[in-house]
Amino acid sequence: MQNYEFDTIILGGGPGGFAAGIYAARGAASTAIIDISMLGGQPSNYLELENYPGFSNIGGYELMEKFEEHADKFGVNKFPMQEIVSVDLLSNPKVIITKDSEFKAKTVIIATGAKPMRLGVPGEEEFIGRGVSFCAVCDGAFYKDKTVAVVGGGNSAVEEAMYLTKFASKVYLIHRRNELRADKIVQERAFKNDKLEFVWDTIVKEIKGKELVNSLIIENVKSGEVSELSVNGIFPYIGILPNVDNFSGQIAQDQKGFIITDETMKTSVDGVYAVGDVRVTPLRQVITAASDGAVGAVYAVKYVEAIKEVTV
Repeated sequence: MQNYEFDTIILGGGPGGFAAGIYAARGAASTAIIDISMLGGQPSNYLELENYPGFSNIGGYELMEKFEEHADKFGVNKFPMQEIVSVDLLSNPKVIITKDSEFKAKTVIIATGAKPMRLGVPGEEEFIGRGVSFCAVCDGAFYKDKTVAVVGGGNSAVEEAMYLTKFASKVYLIHRRNELRADKIVQERAFKNDKLEFVWDTIVKEIKGKELVNSLIIENVKSGEVSELSVNGIFPYIGILPNVDNFSGQIAQDQKGFIITDETMKTSVDGVYAVGDVRVTPLRQVITAASDGAVGAVYAVKYVEAIKEVTV
């Protein structure tokens, strides 16, 4: 087993993690990013972003490549594709054990992000990869000239539904309310799209099919009417849950599991910070994750410096 020691270890290689890595390394802290998958986080799957300052339009993968190149410039150590066995945030130093290595650090910055919520209906788990998908950019091309449904009413749901119209012949947008939560500019674009059909006041009760998805059982929440909708695929975008499985319970969290921090991104545990989508925050965007990472890293470095002064 390999053994590593760093001043700061960042869990997660998305925008928050990379920004934290850049700021920590520039603060002269030995820094490493550990991720359970490839680096880049969720934005790597975004077809395009048009609200990240400095780029009127840029592909998500391209933007995250630029983040990674910037981190490389300052010598941030990277450990992608790590199977994490355990995380001990309460010990000093903090200890992260993976399948092949043991990492120790004076500080840990949690930037593990969040994952899509499940609908929790019959057929959902059974048909993942066979008609149920949580990434339109990843799987949209499989639905060329087919009919699909998107569930949700926020920016992600509406934007992904519009993206799917590039491939599908028809896209249903199913929403449990009678109005969308998405930004007005996003709504305006959606309402002008001829391939989009809105199914209001409706929830999905079941996903049906044989080898692949072929229909949904839906219910109108106002009338109680139940009907069957023929589709070849379904993309749920109903919210997110934090990726905290490896350390949940060691730090203060809200009812959904999101990590509670102060304005410096400090958690309830000394030397542990949380940034981006994994923490309690009023807005989850690439830019806010990156700014969180900057703040968290600056204060993580201050914590490291304070420890070193005491031990000198």
